[in-house]
Amino acid sequence: MTVGAAYEAALDVLCPMHVIVQPCGRIRHVGPTIHKLRHRGTWIGSNFFDQFVMRRPNMADSIAQIRPMAGRKLHLALHDRPEQIFKGVLVPLPCGEDQMEGSETDCLINLSFGISILNGVRTHRLSNADFAPTDLAVEMLYLMEAKSAAMAASRALNQKLEVAKIAAEEQAFTDTLTGLKNRRAMDHVLSRLIAGNKGFAVMQIDLDYFKAVNDSLGHAAGDHVLQTAARIMVEATRDIDTVARVGGDEFTLLLPGVAGSAHLAQVAERIISRLEQPIKFDGAACQISASIGSIGVKAGQDAVAEDVLSDADAALYRSKQAGRARHTVHDETVSDAMQKRREKPHALQ
Repeated sequence: MTVGAAYEAALDVLCPMHVIVQPCGRIRHVGPTIHKLRHRGTWIGSNFFDQFVMRRPNMADSIAQIRPMAGRKLHLALHDRPEQIFKGVLVPLPCGEDQMEGSETDCLINLSFGISILNGVRTHRLSNADFAPTDLAVEMLYLMEAKSAAMAASRALNQKLEVAKIAAEEQAFTDTLTGLKNRRAMDHVLSRLIAGNKGFAVMQIDLDYFKAVNDSLGHAAGDHVLQTAARIMVEATRDIDTVARVGGDEFTLLLPGVAGSAHLAQVAERIISRLEQPIKFDGAACQISASIGSIGVKAGQDAVAEDVLSDADAALYRSKQAGRARHTVHDETVSDAMQKRREKPHALQ
């Protein structure tokens, strides 16, 4: 092996991203990593400035123009991949055996990816074997990969936490036995309806004779009846309505956009007629019915959640007093509870 060949072999190990350029700009030798940057054609014999475009010094297109920059940082990009940026440093080589003393010599230009190493590695499918063993780029590559893995793990964990949060929130607003909304969810929806200042209706429903089912057939039968009743109420209402189980055999329906008694009567009739049909459980027929009390709140009406629920309860109580399995609408323009609230300050005076 000649001295020149041994010198180039050593550079290939120490500086695998180097280019040796003759004074005329012709490339004489490139390191093994530089070879991988070009998939077609060859580096050797081509003009350096046909392969690279100088970003700093700007518009330089000859070795003579960049030779005075020896030892200073150069900025380059590939001609066919202008987005691939390199940092470089130029060093004039000593005179070779076939060069005259004082004549211009070849230049060694060593390159690096700089902070764009991760993009360069992915684009050109490089590995740690394509860098010098002592090159800090390898450590930087490991750190960036570790950071990327940590961020991916963090994103996955955040997604799991978000899913768990949504599930927990959903569970907090759901009755576990029937799958309906619970009292907490009902309070939240009712507050939102009142704040929206639009018309809506509230239905309070009690299952008649439910205690007799529990006492005679057991809690399993009672749970089955509650689940069946819940399904019937959902099927008898619209998708925008809220059906909530607020007690053992107590349910509340919130019907946005409904304030008239005619629509309330239709919904109540559907629920009562279906609940009066025997519910089969383990060969036995569970017989129940429903008592319903409703109140309609008109758009723009001054309403308080406690008063609305109280008036719906009062209507429900009248349904039970009248013989059960029936529906009563609270028909006062100003609810009893609201009237009492307004009259209270006068009574105190």
